Amino acid sequence: MNTADSTGATGRPGAAAEEPGAAEAPEAAGAPATATAPTPDAPATAQDAPGAASEAPDAAPGGASDAAQAPAQAPAQAPAQAPDAATAPDAAASAELPPAQDAPRPARRWGRTVLLIAAAAVIGVSAGTAVGYRIQADRPPTPLPPLNQPGLAYPAAPLPKGEEPPPLTAAEDRRVKTDGDLRKLLAPAPKGVDARDELGGLPVYAVTFESEARMFSALAEEEFRRVAIRAWKEGHRKTHVRLVQFHPGYTNAAADHAEGQRSYMTGDGHAGNDGAVLKGTAEGRYYVYDKPKRKPGYLPLYQARAVFHRGDIMTDIWIYDSKPIPASAIRTLAERQLERL
Repeated sequence: MNTADSTGATGRPGAAAEEPGAAEAPEAAGAPATATAPTPDAPATAQDAPGAASEAPDAAPGGASDAAQAPAQAPAQAPAQAPDAATAPDAAASAELPPAQDAPRPARRWGRTVLLIAAAAVIGVSAGTAVGYRIQADRPPTPLPPLNQPGLAYPAAPLPKGEEPPPLTAAEDRRVKTDGDLRKLLAPAPKGVDARDELGGLPVYAVTFESEARMFSALAEEEFRRVAIRAWKEGHRKTHVRLVQFHPGYTNAAADHAEGQRSYMTGDGHAGNDGAVLKGTAEGRYYVYDKPKRKPGYLPLYQARAVFHRGDIMTDIWIYDSKPIPASAIRTLAERQLERL
């Protein structure tokens, strides 16, 4: 822009905006071509940015034309400063806000602390137990209190001969009867019939079952003692009477064994009925099988059975016949055997 054009412009108010040189001044300063006058937002921006206003007098070396260019330069520089000035209120507001409360904090490592506490607790308990045992072991044993009964109820020396008390009778002590020969307690066979007696141990009785090995183990655990058997035959009828004795224990093995034998009698392949209660017993029963066993080439096999116990002896009676067996036959024999016990 030349000096002559500036001087002529001062003589006419408002001509500076119409001069080509004045129109080109904003473009030379880097402002947009359409910015012939300051925008409404520019003065506010120029005021907020004091740096841009202070630089305008320094840019004009002392001429009126340079002073006239100051408004044109201010809008050119204001947009460049506007983004920073616009963000200034937000920056000030953000500076006044407290720090964010939901900022993640570093997780604390509790595993090592818990492990150390647990290890210390275990060591403390172990050490305390060891010290306690050690203290107790070093102490002298505490003497037991004296017996409440200073003397014995029976004499220290045996009574003279002839002054001993009489032994208990069979009514007072049942074992007086059962400790002898068990075969003497078997029901007698009918007159004129040859009977076979046998007294044996566990193998003699275990072979009478289908599962010999299993019954052998079960009876051994039940403290099996001995068995007495008496068998006889009358025509086609065969009779077997068994007295199974057990050692005394914390349970009544004879009662348990009798109950085990009665437990399956109501099923198919056995008696098939509940039987009848044997008079004189709490749980003893006798059975007559509903159906005979049949096999080609053989006569039908009818069966009857009685199961009960008395003390440490379990009684098992069997009757086999090729003809139906009346219930009175097994009941009568069972009652006779019960009387013998």
